Amino acid sequence: MSESQRSGCPINLTLEALGDRWSLLVIRDLMFGNRRHFRELLTRSEEGIASNILADRLKRLLEAGFVTRAEDPSHKQKAIYSLTEKSIQLVPLLAHMGAWGARHTNASHALSVRAHLLEQGGPAFWAAFMDELRVGHLGAAPKGDGPSASAQMQAAYEKAMAGSNNSATKPT
Repeated sequence: MSESQRSGCPINLTLEALGDRWSLLVIRDLMFGNRRHFRELLTRSEEGIASNILADRLKRLLEAGFVTRAEDPSHKQKAIYSLTEKSIQLVPLLAHMGAWGARHTNASHALSVRAHLLEQGGPAFWAAFMDELRVGHLGAAPKGDGPSASAQMQAAYEKAMAGSNNSATKPT
């Protein structure tokens, strides 16, 4: 345990690593929104993250090993952010958080659709989604040929958003 840590409790250490609001939202947007560039993370943030906060959180996430940054071969001044295995393994935690939020908060139905799919799909769905994230973010070889968990969540999200009259609420 380092001097900066309050205790060696695993819940405490997780909160110290990810406990601020913005870090998990940046990971959420990389994971579920496939937002891989700074500008996408900034302009497509429903929560309206400020550019200086986004830059700070990306720096923290890079230093803590939750994301990597690579130069974008299509544009010299752009970088591509990718999830690491450490972040990909947050899928079950985010699935539980989304399910809890859908049940116990005033979450929008349309913006809870991914949380519902993750909860209903359970560990097998999470594993399939994690494998897809490994392909897209880590360059892993694709596994299986079943229906894409990402595609299922995106289609359900788009359908829910098309039927929603309230697009100013937060996504899961």
